[in-house]
Amino acid sequence: MSKCRVINPVVVAPTVASVGLAFFAYGFSVVGRCVEIGIPQILALVLFALYLRKLTVFGHRIFQVYAVPLGLALTWAYAFLLTESKVYNYSGCSFSQRHNATAVLTPECQDRMATMLSCRTDVSNALSTSAWFRFPYPFQWGVPTFHWQTAVVMMVASVIASVDSVGAYHASSLLVASRAPTHGVVSRSIGLEGLTSVLAGFWGTGSAATTLTENVHTIAVTKMGSRRAVEFGACVLIVASVIGKISGFIATIPQVIVAGLLVFMWTMLAAMGLSTLRYSETGSSRNVLIVGLSLFLSFSIPSYFQQYAYDPSSSLPTSFQPYNVGAQGPFNTSSKNANFALNTIFSLHMVIAFLVAFVLDNTVPGSRQERGLYVWSKGRTARNEPAVVKDYGLAFGLSKYFNWVRWVGL
Repeated sequence: MSKCRVINPVVVAPTVASVGLAFFAYGFSVVGRCVEIGIPQILALVLFALYLRKLTVFGHRIFQVYAVPLGLALTWAYAFLLTESKVYNYSGCSFSQRHNATAVLTPECQDRMATMLSCRTDVSNALSTSAWFRFPYPFQWGVPTFHWQTAVVMMVASVIASVDSVGAYHASSLLVASRAPTHGVVSRSIGLEGLTSVLAGFWGTGSAATTLTENVHTIAVTKMGSRRAVEFGACVLIVASVIGKISGFIATIPQVIVAGLLVFMWTMLAAMGLSTLRYSETGSSRNVLIVGLSLFLSFSIPSYFQQYAYDPSSSLPTSFQPYNVGAQGPFNTSSKNANFALNTIFSLHMVIAFLVAFVLDNTVPGSRQERGLYVWSKGRTARNEPAVVKDYGLAFGLSKYFNWVRWVGL
């Protein structure tokens, strides 16, 4: 017997889609700073991922599977050649002036400097200054501090991330032909995300940890859903993280190329969010109105809040200024901390999308099939099925320590 769920595809779809669409200001506005590099980056990704996706080399569709790394490598090499060919060296405007605190740049040189900073691969000196090996440790940047107004914002963001993760869990289970995750598996997974976020805070990463929805698309493209592949990839990343020269080498990627990659990645994120609607009745006028209203208000309401944040004298990049709403906004109570929390929360696209979709979907009448509610198995039933235990059981027999608690077991 299934239980009524309040988080379902009609809620997940606009919430996840708004996460990808919210960063449109960081897309072509950054790519346009160096179009001779940014546009080839986007075109290369489109060419590999769409036009050459069925082309095989030695029986493998390498262009479909490796569209992102291939596009990055080619454009990165192209940018390196332009830098070494001194295409971005201008008469009377030396790139070394940027590192000289006493140098005064002329207005003409300032314009050229902006181009050089966006196009060159030697903007960062991390490769030459980074150590070969560096081992991170807890509290390396000092003891974390606590401010309740930022904690409230982070808790709201965590709820949105959890909604995103729920959609990713179910989409992944469908791709690997497994049963949808049970209540306990979802609860356990979100709890582990919280644990890794705590560890990230101890190590001072500056951001929490959550499920990367784009990896669902990776599973669909590569047809690789093996745990061993994920474990191997994780080990490679851990080893790479302690080799400083690898990080320094990656830092040579121009910001324009990064923006071009993110245009592609955020596009997939938005598409993956909307594809969640396939579990519900997509032609239902109820669902169409809820999803459409959620997406529209997720841009319209934050736009109203973000107009208070524009500051021409701000040192923040233009693409990030709209999110600097905390200290100034329509909420103007006697409590500055409350103002910060409310102005920040309501300026976030994904928060508005989630709130509107959540309220409407759980108050507007609709059948279970129309809403796309998942039929989840009971924990006790799943516990007796070898296929479910194999797919969702923890390594090293750790599942037995969770199964006795129904809401985090199988």
